[in-house]
Amino acid sequence: MLKKAMTMTDLMRIRREVYEFEGEWQEAFGQPERNGVWFVWGKSGNGKTSFVLQLCKVLSKYGKVAYDSLEEGASLTMQNALVRAGMGEIGRRFVLLNENFIDLNERLKKRRSPDIVVIDSFQYAHIGMKQYETFIKRHRNKLIIFISQAEGNKPLGRTAVTAMYSASLKIWVEGYRAISKGRYFGEKGYYTVWKERADKYWGTKNK
Repeated sequence: MLKKAMTMTDLMRIRREVYEFEGEWQEAFGQPERNGVWFVWGKSGNGKTSFVLQLCKVLSKYGKVAYDSLEEGASLTMQNALVRAGMGEIGRRFVLLNENFIDLNERLKKRRSPDIVVIDSFQYAHIGMKQYETFIKRHRNKLIIFISQAEGNKPLGRTAVTAMYSASLKIWVEGYRAISKGRYFGEKGYYTVWKERADKYWGTKNK
């Protein structure tokens, strides 16, 4: 039996929960809907990790954040990045994990599990499209953020590219700017991760 088609009146009655971003976050990404999938990718050395940690700090206002550091683990470079981002200020609302995809899946099934999950990186998760689809469907009440390595201007690998296209918010990080490529964007459409380095990069590029 076919589902009933929705009218404009039906659509307008649906109440959406959003992240009420303000300031430079709103100027970059507007006020995106909570939950679903966001996808962040970019080349090494352009500010991906710094951006995502700054994003985690903002998102911690809306729930508990788990960062699954598959690529760097609890290395010194990750520790330094956490300190630079001031993650100590948000206390227990942020946790750092180093779990494989199966263990992470089990963790998220539990009551009071994190509301927002960052997986760094898509390539180190070693998953296929079917696993990806099953995972996001099972945890559709959470916000899942995938970080991906890049090949050229696209995510590295066919599965990562397909996953990127399915995300509601796509964010390309280049020259210490996080640029919205998805369905949500504000007046500027980008967030500056590190002003001095961004100005130097984009100033040189525009000459």
